[in-house]
Amino acid sequence: MSVRKIIHIDMDQFFAAVEQRDQPQLRGKPVAVGYDTPRGIVATASYEARPFGVHSALSIQIAKKRCPQLIIVEPHFQKYKEVSVCIRSIFHQYTDLIEPISLDEAFLDVTENKPGISLAVDIAREIKQRIVEETGLTASAGVSYCKFLAKIASDYRKPNGLCVIHPKQAQAFIDKLEVTRFWGVGKKTAERMHQMGIHTGKDLRNIPLGLLTRSFGKAGRIFYDFARGIDERPVISDWTRKSVSCEQTFEHDISDADELADALRKAVNELLRRLEKNNFEGYTLTLKVKFHDFRQITRSITSNHILQTKEEIEPLAEQLMTEVDYSQHPIRLIGLGISNHRLIASNPLQQWIQLELPFDYDEGDNLTYSPDSFS
Repeated sequence: MSVRKIIHIDMDQFFAAVEQRDQPQLRGKPVAVGYDTPRGIVATASYEARPFGVHSALSIQIAKKRCPQLIIVEPHFQKYKEVSVCIRSIFHQYTDLIEPISLDEAFLDVTENKPGISLAVDIAREIKQRIVEETGLTASAGVSYCKFLAKIASDYRKPNGLCVIHPKQAQAFIDKLEVTRFWGVGKKTAERMHQMGIHTGKDLRNIPLGLLTRSFGKAGRIFYDFARGIDERPVISDWTRKSVSCEQTFEHDISDADELADALRKAVNELLRRLEKNNFEGYTLTLKVKFHDFRQITRSITSNHILQTKEEIEPLAEQLMTEVDYSQHPIRLIGLGISNHRLIASNPLQQWIQLELPFDYDEGDNLTYSPDSFS
């Protein structure tokens, strides 16, 4: 069996790079893309802003305190989508096995490729050069035999990097890798691993499977395999969307029932718009609530029929909200999502488990960036 050749392409500071490309006065300066509002967050920060501690998902207000000279640029999502389409057209000249992860990154399986190039690193190098020539932007590329290592490789030498992890080098590379760089290891998981004495891939590899699954559930098996360089997930070019969702961060914390009910109705309307846009049909409605202290909960309910009208979804959303006690805990954010897709629900074998957030990013239309996003 031949070794797979997987490339992960990740655009460098994508939104900020597009803005700096199109606005020369921004080049070489610290830039953050986002809405400059009390609850705005950073979508992307330029590399000039990052030494100040400015990064994506950071509050705009905190970002400005860390970097007083920071330039805030409102996002232009339609433009980012157009650039993304151009980049993907480049990918298709090499392979049709392309799995987009977001507007600015994707996996490519080039084991069998259209030009017949034998080395994946040569393909990655060509793609990077084509992106520069056709968009004026740079990308980082990672090359390996599986998605886990290709993703890590693309992050290893950013920006404008190219890194290859050969199968013969993989285990030694993983052993020295900090667990915080493992796919799926967030802050809380990392803290738990550190408490268990797990700091590197080698430490993780020395932990028995049973202990990992008891500590981390299903993810324990994934971590066990990753520590051994095992990742059989295919590059999926034709996949079924698992969920459609929307969320809004309020300009001020809400504890008034009428104000919250109005926000919930707006969320239902936005969710309906997205369901129609994505032609999505699912059975499970999930309510996400984040309180003023950033504590977060979700509540879900599954129907025996597809949820697709306001008359069906709104009463269920209201029912879920009655299960939330916000009398002493004002609400900072609410979100609604539909999951349990009709095709997957009828055929569980179609599912492919991935590490992902329950509320998805709707390519360039993320409501958390705008204070009036439900309007």
